[in-house]
Amino acid sequence: MTDKSKIIGHLAAVFTIIIWGTTFISTKILLEGFLPVEILFFRFVIGYTALLLLYPKKLKVTNRKHEPVFVFAGLCGICLYYLLENIALTFTFASNVGVIMSTAPFFTAILSHLFFISEEKLRLRFFIGFVCAMVGIIFISYNGMKFTLDPLGDFLALSAALVWACYSLLVRKISKMGYPVFLSTRRTFFYGIIFMIPAAWFSDFRLDLFRFTHSIYLFNMIFLGLGASAFCFVTWNFAVRELGTVKTSVYIYLVPVITVFTSALVLKERLTALMGIGAALTLAGLILSEQKAGKK
Repeated sequence: MTDKSKIIGHLAAVFTIIIWGTTFISTKILLEGFLPVEILFFRFVIGYTALLLLYPKKLKVTNRKHEPVFVFAGLCGICLYYLLENIALTFTFASNVGVIMSTAPFFTAILSHLFFISEEKLRLRFFIGFVCAMVGIIFISYNGMKFTLDPLGDFLALSAALVWACYSLLVRKISKMGYPVFLSTRRTFFYGIIFMIPAAWFSDFRLDLFRFTHSIYLFNMIFLGLGASAFCFVTWNFAVRELGTVKTSVYIYLVPVITVFTSALVLKERLTALMGIGAALTLAGLILSEQKAGKK
């Protein structure tokens, strides 16, 4: 791997996290007129369609054993992760979910070390960085609020973090198959949408396309579908291919930081000194985790 490809990989990861850190605004707006499962279904259908139009070439699987990897990647990263996260938010506080979801890099690192032991070497710096980042994220998320446990909601959030770690490993495996990132991401989206259909069936899902006549709904759904889904999953999967699962996953620490500053800029929410300290600790944790946390 050249230094240039590493730099591009890091830039792709940073870009992805910046977009993902701002999606909560669009989701919050859309929840006024859509159910969580409706948002997920529409955004990934838009994402799949965009990838199909941009790269209409058909993916030809060279080995029958590769297909189940795409199936499980779609199940984990597209369907289960988002459903578990959204359901968790109905049982526990958003602050709890934000902190617990930030443990995803830790699970990713452990699983990567177990399954890609020859590539992913964990060092003490990674664990120090993880603790540092988590302290910072806790400062950002609670900011003086009382910490309250909710066993069911917190367990669902933890399950979502573990599912994302599994997805990261599957993406790493897919990257080794040699397929174009656009095509492999599109195939993953396809299976994710298929798995969403049963969830939509058992909910109060409504197709009701008339809702998209509201320009604010249309704009935010397009942003989630094209930006946060189609484009960002491609850039994230590219980053995983170039950097590995551990180095890429630690950028997830930045999501709460991006969210806080976006809230201040867009929603005019107040920034506090504790948030500033938390952001600094999170960035320090990211830097520590990145150093010598990946390949030998």
